[in-house]
Amino acid sequence: MSEEKMVELVQQALGERGVDEEVVAVGEFNPRGHTGGMFVGGMAGGEALGGLGGVADGVGVAAGSLAGMGAADAASGLPEWMLIGVTAETIYGFAGRRSKEPSDLVFEVPRSDVTAKVHQRVNVRVLELINEASGSRIELEGNRLPVTHTKDVIDALTSANR
Repeated sequence: MSEEKMVELVQQALGERGVDEEVVAVGEFNPRGHTGGMFVGGMAGGEALGGLGGVADGVGVAAGSLAGMGAADAASGLPEWMLIGVTAETIYGFAGRRSKEPSDLVFEVPRSDVTAKVHQRVNVRVLELINEASGSRIELEGNRLPVTHTKDVIDALTSANR
């Protein structure tokens, strides 16, 4: 889905909630640890059924990957997939994927209350939204694939001219 369509969907979701802010960027994110959970779970699943050979090994890897991702997501307290929308004033987190309309509003954070910190990993970018006063954090990871538009959100939150 295009970035324009994602922005349009989040703008509409905000409008339905009575929010009249202009959305400047939207990207698809997962809770931090989602991808790592997939790798660890896949390795464990492969080991568990690896001695059986061929198809069983593949089934073990697939089942372990799904279980690992699910465990990491559940531990975070966040939905597996989120659309993160950025306005000039606020960061909004909605449950949902880029392929459909956002559903529940998971978080709403004033930009002035948080610092955005980015960690580059091999296959994901980790985005931390840190409230320095309380020490609380929202930890997200975004896939590097351009179709997720995570870079657009990160750029909007970390640009020098915000």
